[in-house]
Amino acid sequence: MTEKKTGFRERLAASDNMLGTFIKTPGVQAIEVLGDVGLDFVVIDAEHAPWDRNAIDLALLAAKASGIDAFVRVESTATILTALDCGATGVMVPHVSTAKIAQEVVDACRYRPGRRGFTNSSRSGQYGRLGLTAHIEANDSRTTIIAMLEDPEALDHIEDIVAVEGIDAFFLGRGDLTVALGESATDAAPVKAAIARFVNAVSAAKKPLCAFVNSSVEIPALRALGINTFIISSEQGLLRLAASTELTKFKALSPA
Repeated sequence: MTEKKTGFRERLAASDNMLGTFIKTPGVQAIEVLGDVGLDFVVIDAEHAPWDRNAIDLALLAAKASGIDAFVRVESTATILTALDCGATGVMVPHVSTAKIAQEVVDACRYRPGRRGFTNSSRSGQYGRLGLTAHIEANDSRTTIIAMLEDPEALDHIEDIVAVEGIDAFFLGRGDLTVALGESATDAAPVKAAIARFVNAVSAAKKPLCAFVNSSVEIPALRALGINTFIISSEQGLLRLAASTELTKFKALSPA
């Protein structure tokens, strides 16, 4: 009997079907609700939303209490350490456009091999309960690194990028890529051609792919490309959708 893979990094490598969402609003309640609903993970969006270090720390505590994996989409490699020390499952790193940047990301996330600054006194080290070796081994085996492919420059270096050891998966940043290519829709021909190049290179390297979708309607086409991990909308987007849907129903039931 095959042992069930329960760690996020293991599930990602095994191409399990997983669904998460972005968290845009600093706070803990949305994460608790989504953990209770049964989503596989959340991504705290510290790149595009007003998250500070204390808010990230509390959000990751809420994720731990709710039994849901939590990533932080960082602004840059400079903020990776904060996310990991606070107990994030891993990080999503934007604009990984060269192999040099990809290697810098890996170095910032891993102790061995790598250059992650050491402390076992934070949540990731169970506040000192884990000794030096146990902490290093636990974190290096657990930390999941997702690199975002969203720049035209990355097209020129994609084979070198995917060859960097230590990147666990790649995320197709179709929005930024569309803007950078001067297009107005993610299904524009130049965007689709760039995505195809990314997909082919990542698939050849036998690495998992992740993608953002606004709704589940988009998933079948992306799954056909070999993508099994999806970020659907955000807690704000899901709230808007639910509220709009109920408002429409209410208006239909209202007396003329």
